[in-house]
Amino acid sequence: MSALIEFRDVCKTYQMGDTTIHAADHVSFQVQKGEFVAIVGQSGSGKSTCMNIIGCLDVPTSGTYLLDGQDVGGMSRNELAAIRNKMLGFIFQQYNLLPKLTLLENVEVPLMYAGMPKGDRRERAKIALEMVGLGDKLKHKPLQLSGGQQQRVSIARALAGDPAVILADEPTGALDSHTGREVLTMLQQLHAAGNTVVLITHDNSIAVQAQRIIRLEDGRVVYDGDAHAPEAVVTPGLAGKGAAQ
Repeated sequence: MSALIEFRDVCKTYQMGDTTIHAADHVSFQVQKGEFVAIVGQSGSGKSTCMNIIGCLDVPTSGTYLLDGQDVGGMSRNELAAIRNKMLGFIFQQYNLLPKLTLLENVEVPLMYAGMPKGDRRERAKIALEMVGLGDKLKHKPLQLSGGQQQRVSIARALAGDPAVILADEPTGALDSHTGREVLTMLQQLHAAGNTVVLITHDNSIAVQAQRIIRLEDGRVVYDGDAHAPEAVVTPGLAGKGAAQ
């Protein structure tokens, strides 16, 4: 069985004047259907670059990225948008909700882009909001909610399209610790229900909520394994030393 997500020797470089920045430097890993994986690293480690590639928001400079067996690297912008709408559900740090729309309308937005008929997408959005405990607030606007509730709307929006992968980018970054724990519990529940979850974070205490950690430093994978193994959690800056031992 092929992996749901596969990086084969993925490189991403940027030119800054005369300097070449290796944002991803020969990165290889697989994520199987039903896994809960955290990609963790400090600022500049390459985790955001990997997230953008996984999310079909960017393509590798070299190497291969396969999403459900499809080579994303050679796709046009329209093809990338189509596979993104079909395969991926995004949860963002800042929620990215539209303030003038109701919660129901916010959750419907990606379904509308995917071409789903109005009646179907309304029903799907309603079910998704009920799943995250907001079925009684369908007509509320985002600014009438707490930060934790807004993030739950974001989770409902990610779920509504029944994506193959839920991609959560620092989903607790704008929340207090109690509300952040609630959101992580929700991600664990989604995983327990059979969803594939990829969590992007700089925070070790959040990363260990996943099953597996892929740790990046300077664009390279320095650890890939059990999130609860002693070597999974390291002091920032020591990852390279840990990998060499």
